[in-house]
Order: sequence, then C-alpha cells, then structure tokens
Amino acid sequence: MWGINVKVNGIILAVVAHYTLAQIAGADSLHYLEPGDSVENAKPGLRIFCHNSKSKYLIHLWRTLTLSLYTDLETYDLFDGKSPSEVVEKHDLSQRSWRFNWFGTKRSKKMKINPFEDTCIGIYTPPANNYRYKMSMTLTSIDIWKVALTVGGVLLFWSAPKLSRNSLFYYLTGVTLGDAFSVLILIWFISKLFGRGKAMYLMIASGWTLSTWLANILWENAQIILLQYRDYVLWYLLATSLISFIICYRIGPVTNTRTKNIIQWFLQGCGLLMIYFSSHFHEASIAICILIIVFYNFPIVAFRKGRIYCQAFIQRSCLKYNSIRNSMFPERPRLLTEDEYRQQGIKETRKALGELKEFCSSPECSPWKTVLRLKDPIRFAEFMEGSPHLSQNESYEHDVELTRLIEECEYTEDEDEDDY
Repeated sequence: MWGINVKVNGIILAVVAHYTLAQIAGADSLHYLEPGDSVENAKPGLRIFCHNSKSKYLIHLWRTLTLSLYTDLETYDLFDGKSPSEVVEKHDLSQRSWRFNWFGTKRSKKMKINPFEDTCIGIYTPPANNYRYKMSMTLTSIDIWKVALTVGGVLLFWSAPKLSRNSLFYYLTGVTLGDAFSVLILIWFISKLFGRGKAMYLMIASGWTLSTWLANILWENAQIILLQYRDYVLWYLLATSLISFIICYRIGPVTNTRTKNIIQWFLQGCGLLMIYFSSHFHEASIAICILIIVFYNFPIVAFRKGRIYCQAFIQRSCLKYNSIRNSMFPERPRLLTEDEYRQQGIKETRKALGELKEFCSSPECSPWKTVLRLKDPIRFAEFMEGSPHLSQNESYEHDVELTRLIEECEYTEDEDEDDY
C-alpha cells in the first residue's frame, strides 16, 4: 500500500506540475533570456527566467552569466532548476509546506549561473505586495574573480611544500582558525551552564547547526556589524587572536615529517579544488589540474614532451599560415632585366648543350639513327668533339641582327622623346 501511495502521489505531482507549467506558459510568464536582455514584471505570482546552454570553448574558460534582480521587495521567493517544470514543482511543494520555503533558493539580487547548462530561476511575489521588479542578464567574458581563483589555486599547489614547513604560516593559520572556531568555543561554554541533562546534549548536537546559522547571519550582515559595532568586533578579534597565538606558541610548530606531508597534501588538495571551482567549464579545469600534477611530479619529462609538442604545433601552424597566406596573397613574379635575360639565356643554352652531349655519348643513344636524321653529320661530329655549336657566319649574322634591333629601338625612343 505504501508503494502504491508513493506512486500515486508522484503521478499527481507530475500532473499538477505539468498543468501549472502549461498555465504559466499560457500566461506569458516564461522568459528565455540572452546576455543583454531585460524583462520588467508587473504581475504577481510565479515568473520563470531561463537560459539555454551554450557550446564549450577554451576561450570561454572564465565566462560568467549574471542575473540581476532590481527591486525593493523583501518578501519574494526564489526557485532554481534545470527546467521550468522543475522550478514549478519546487514552487508547488513550497506552497504546500506550511508556507515555509523549504525548496527555495537563497534570496539574492545577483545570481551567477552556469552558461554551459540549462538554467531556470523562478521568482514568486505574493499578490498582496508591490510585485514590480526587473530582471536582466549580463555576460562577463573574463571574470576577474575566477581568474584570481585559478591563479591562487596554482600558487597554493606549488607553494604547499614551503608553506607546510613555514613557521609563520603555521601561526597565521592557527590564529585564523582560532577566530573562526571561537563561536563553537562560546557554545561549549554556554552548554556548561545547563549541567548534565537533555539541554546540554541538545546544545552539543546542535552546535554545528547553530554555528553555521550564526555564521550565515554574520556574513549577510557583516557590513552593518562592522559599522555599528566596530569597537566590539576589533576587541573580540584581538582577544581571540591573542589566545590562539598563545595556544599555537605553547604547542609549537609541527616537527614531524609525516604531519608536514599531510599538511602539504591538504594544501595541494585545496589548490586543486580552487582550480576546479574557478570555472564552469569543468572539463578544462580538470585538464589544468592534471597538467599541474604531471608537471609537479614529472617536471623534466613533462618539459621535454611539452617542448616537442609545442615545436611540432608551431611548425604545423607556420606551414598552415604560409599556405593560407600564399593562397590569399600570392607573390608577384619579378621580371628580369635585359642583362639578367641575356645571362639566363647563355646559362640555359650551355646547360642544354651539355645535356645533349651527355645523351649522345650515353649507350641509350643510337648513333646511326641519329646520323640518318641529321643534315650535316660532319658538323655534329665536330660539335661532339668540342667545336662551338654556331659557325662563324652564323655568329656574324646574329651580331648584325642584334645591332640592327638595338638601333631600331634607340631610333624609336628618340622619336617618342621628340614628339613629347
């Protein structure tokens, strides 16, 4: 019977959530926002603001989306989820829980969301209040706090061996922890006043809960407390710091090697957690953590492998860049001058004649077939024995023809200058 009731209740909640979601969608209360969008609300009830996930790229490592709520209201409830139906379900469960917001989100007017996941934020305003507010979304391409968290995590990881063996770090950590856990010490002293009974056990059992609740209150109202009770806060911090320093001095710095190693590993773990939570792109954060661990434990091998991969990557990039540049901006061929043209002709002629002599002297050439094809075999034989390939008459005719062409060119240029 209990299993049947649970299934029936689940089906009823799903149907109610679906019906409520349909009502919300029909009432234009579901808004999909993109960076730069803003929506003003002028109606009471539940309004849902969603953002669809985007693709992950390495350049978006420290990207952050912020939903900003502009309102003077103090009585409103926030509900978060990955879909509108999840937000509606949390809202319905909250309405049935004796008006206590068990499933709500912490009230905040600046909400940072993950740009790589589907996210929905629901805002519920009672009809009896002034329910006007404005919701806007802004994009931060490089969040300075996330960059600082990544850099701090890397520095903490690499500095952990020195910090775990540093006396100054030991005293600073001891004083800081003493100030932080002073609330528990106060609760322990107060529990002594109740004697041995149920009240004492209740105080001990709820010590961490009360301290956490008190810490949240102090954090939310820290600015007001510092302004109104500045002297008391200073004296309190001074007293707890002095007591913590005396206790740390009495115990003394850590001397055991294994304890130092444990402290070092703890600090390095904290550094890796800082790197992991410094970005919503968790795959890239994990990759950074793995690289840091590899470089820390195998510095020489990692450096050599990294240098080889970097050189290969640079070479491929340069070749690709040169090919793209040559295809888009081909180099213009340089024209030869007259002297270069003449020298090029003489060089190529000598090269071709040398290749001809080598071929005719090789076994691949049939001398009788070659003789039959020639008009003057005697002259060809003289050429093969070292005589020039041009006769004296041919050289004389070539010089005369070249002189005539030069004179015609000079005469033509003189006429052009006279006409000008």
